[in-house]
Amino acid sequence: LHFDFGPALPGHANGMILRATDAQGDVILQETYYSIGGGFVLTADELADAGSGKAKARADVPYPFEKADEMLAMARASGLTIAQMKRANELKFRSAADLDRGMERIWQVMNDCITRGMAGEGILPGGLKVRRRAKGIHDALMAERGLNMTPPHVINDWMSLYAMAVNEENAAGGQVVTAPTNGAAGVVPAVIRYWLDHVPGASASKVGEFMLTAAAIGGLVKHNASISGAECGCQAEVGSAAAMAAAGLCAVLGGTPEQVENAAEIALEHHLGMTCDPVKGLVQVPCIERNGLGAIKAVSAASLALRGDGIHLVSLDVCIETMRQTGRDMHEKYKETSLGGLAVNVPNC
Repeated sequence: LHFDFGPALPGHANGMILRATDAQGDVILQETYYSIGGGFVLTADELADAGSGKAKARADVPYPFEKADEMLAMARASGLTIAQMKRANELKFRSAADLDRGMERIWQVMNDCITRGMAGEGILPGGLKVRRRAKGIHDALMAERGLNMTPPHVINDWMSLYAMAVNEENAAGGQVVTAPTNGAAGVVPAVIRYWLDHVPGASASKVGEFMLTAAAIGGLVKHNASISGAECGCQAEVGSAAAMAAAGLCAVLGGTPEQVENAAEIALEHHLGMTCDPVKGLVQVPCIERNGLGAIKAVSAASLALRGDGIHLVSLDVCIETMRQTGRDMHEKYKETSLGGLAVNVPNC
């Protein structure tokens, strides 16, 4: 392995060149791969062709929105919710039964991950000696249930618990769902679990509506900016996840498309500028707690949006573009390189 500490490859910050050589050392095969976030890996040619692929996808679905403003205009014209439009788009590529089974499977894996995370104990691998905390928090919260003296802010601990359980599983090599990335995998399931367990009137039958709405927002961010910490910092990971979760929660709580867009914008706006500087290169500190705070911000954003009428000054499109520009201008050492911030100021031993 040759580690190149110079400028990043031209296609994306997360790039790797693989070369096969013969006995004389001559290169007989070479390919460049880019990890663009969310588990997606593309060759250099595939990355270059991605633009034409997006154009084709736009023509093949009934609601081909590429911007939030287009999404809202289509919702007004059709009378459909964001989830209903997203569902119609998905049905161009799979049957309704396959779509529903797929969403059920995703939620099952997410929920199982929370459950495992709340039961797990011990030290996380990697050398930082980070202790798993979710089980202790869960045990304490269960012991406090029913006590009249429990303060209202304890609900924040439940949200953090669900998110931290997922990200401790991620740090331990457990199965998670990229939502939109592994490093931000705790936010969306935490908000869904909070809604199901703590909000009156919540129903598992509406989890699909939550997911479709969240997916629409995640798609806008990925299409117009990035969900990669290596490209735009943690604003692109936990920030995007919070926007997705805020939109999903707002939708299942009865929000209009305008309120859903507002919820996503509020959540993303208040992650702008967030760096990605994991200690020792591990997705543990500050990542695990950061998912908990991302979930709390998502719920707060949805609640604020529902208190309004959807009219607001900063649009989601503007916020996404600002995130892209901020990521472009952010110093490389604060973008998943572990060369700045907490990564160099926290002792690694």
